[in-house]
Amino acid sequence: MTTFDPKDPAFIADPYPVFAQMRAEGEVHRHADFGLPVTLSHAASAAVLRHRGLGRIWSDAKPVDAFAAFNLLHRNSLLENEPPTHTRLRRLVSGAFGRGHIERLRPWIGELAGRLVDDVVAHIDADGDADLLELVAAPLPVEVIAELLGVPTEDRALLQPWSNTIVKMYEFGLPEEQRARAEQAAAEFVGYLRELIALRRKNPGSDLVSDLVAETDADGGKLTEDELVATAVLLLMAGHEATVNVIGNGVLALMRHRDQWQRLVDDPGLLATAVEELIRFDSPLQLFERTATTEVEIAGVTLRPGDKIAALLGAAARDPLVFAQPDVLDIGRSPNPHLGFGAGIHYCVGAPLARIEVSATLQALAQRLPKLELAAEPVRRAEFVIRGLSSLRLTSN
Repeated sequence: MTTFDPKDPAFIADPYPVFAQMRAEGEVHRHADFGLPVTLSHAASAAVLRHRGLGRIWSDAKPVDAFAAFNLLHRNSLLENEPPTHTRLRRLVSGAFGRGHIERLRPWIGELAGRLVDDVVAHIDADGDADLLELVAAPLPVEVIAELLGVPTEDRALLQPWSNTIVKMYEFGLPEEQRARAEQAAAEFVGYLRELIALRRKNPGSDLVSDLVAETDADGGKLTEDELVATAVLLLMAGHEATVNVIGNGVLALMRHRDQWQRLVDDPGLLATAVEELIRFDSPLQLFERTATTEVEIAGVTLRPGDKIAALLGAAARDPLVFAQPDVLDIGRSPNPHLGFGAGIHYCVGAPLARIEVSATLQALAQRLPKLELAAEPVRRAEFVIRGLSSLRLTSN
């Protein structure tokens, strides 16, 4: 059966034809490199994400003594726990979001996106081109999450390097030196957040960390400090990586599909559906694992307790049984039941915030740079699981 090498540059450049061929051969394939079955169809992938017999069961990075901080972040993470722990953590985090943090930030995010795109305009005027990743896609989500958490302005430059280094651990076959750097970054991030929590205990503000500190220190302690630290790190890593890659992958797709870029420039009313289509068309997260807690059958494949399976989200997003002309970018596509934010109880808690960030960026670009175009071939990151670019140089005529 057809398979793929997750480190092959040609595959990473465009995995979707390979996914289509694999899907035609069967909904589930066993991948030798990953050591687990992977789902190719939308139905099978959705079943993996929704089935309550499949959970996020954390397994410590080994050796445990060498990854104390990395394991602490994941043992206590909303993403890596199942009910009842997951239920308690999600209720607390969702409740804090529901107290108006996202709506409080909405106008500020629009202004921030405008300022960052103004930097792109200035660089194009001065130098002829500008890197969207460097000037907009990377800094915007970091600034937003930092504002949400109440990280002081002078400390915000610390966050992106920590996030970038830690998430390397999610790739397969990572060299030992990179694993060691990920642990060091995790330890530094944990230490910093403990200091921030102590500061918010003394001087609470209107930020999410202050709200969660109140839950930590309440009678009966609904949230431990380790869980608060893990929650803050999850919000940064998931929020940063998803948003930067949706913006990068999405703008590249629009530049390569000029008719769709022009549609967006001409009709800002398409912003909401455009965001969903860009997430579907080139998924920022390509693979998501689950572990069987009971005997489960997915598309004819039986899993026993402890067996792992992974949903290939990028493959699910191009399933012709769900998406008409799946390889066509259509920013007006509706309905659009992509799985880019997950599904089931682990559906991304930050999805509304990510949508605001991407929409604000697209709106600012379309308004300020309607003649935007590629200035050079983009540089794609070498990783498969987290799919994104390291450089996207743009110009305007």
